[in-house]
Amino acid sequence: MNKDMAKNLRYGAILLVICAVCSLALSVVNKITLPVIQGHNAATKTQALAPLAGGMSIGDETLVSGDEMVASYYVLSQGNDVGGYILTLKGSGYGGEFTLLASYLTSGEVISAKMLSDSETPGLGKKSEEDWYMDKFKGTGTADKPVPTSKSMLSKADSDAISGASVTFGGVSKCIAYGSTYVIQKGGAK
Repeated sequence: MNKDMAKNLRYGAILLVICAVCSLALSVVNKITLPVIQGHNAATKTQALAPLAGGMSIGDETLVSGDEMVASYYVLSQGNDVGGYILTLKGSGYGGEFTLLASYLTSGEVISAKMLSDSETPGLGKKSEEDWYMDKFKGTGTADKPVPTSKSMLSKADSDAISGASVTFGGVSKCIAYGSTYVIQKGGAK
């Protein structure tokens, strides 16, 4: 074996030991921090869900597969009765995909909604993250008061507030209207 080859093998062995030590260290750190991260994520989700529950108790998350917009739901209960649902909805706005939470009574009526994540345009579509933006949907979703899915269904003030972000509004309203229908089909309103 020549001198250069021995030198390269020695460097390779040193790099292998360094990689093994780093991998071991990362796995130990992951094992220690994973429960803390999971606890933090659960607390954050609970904190996000509580204002949407309308005073009802929140059940466990149920994942939904094969649905174009509903990713999961939580049953809202009043005592032993189902009072409504919180849906995790996936949609698309001007900036791409977004995720929002929307709560409904079993009649399909919107209790509340909150944007969780989005890539909308700052100053325009980002307004959807603010509470006042979602207020225009509260109390809608019934036969006599449908979810507003176009600017013409909004008051002049609400229509002006979403000017310049109509693609975002269309995506959000489509999700919220879909969620209302989903809840009714789930056995809500008879």
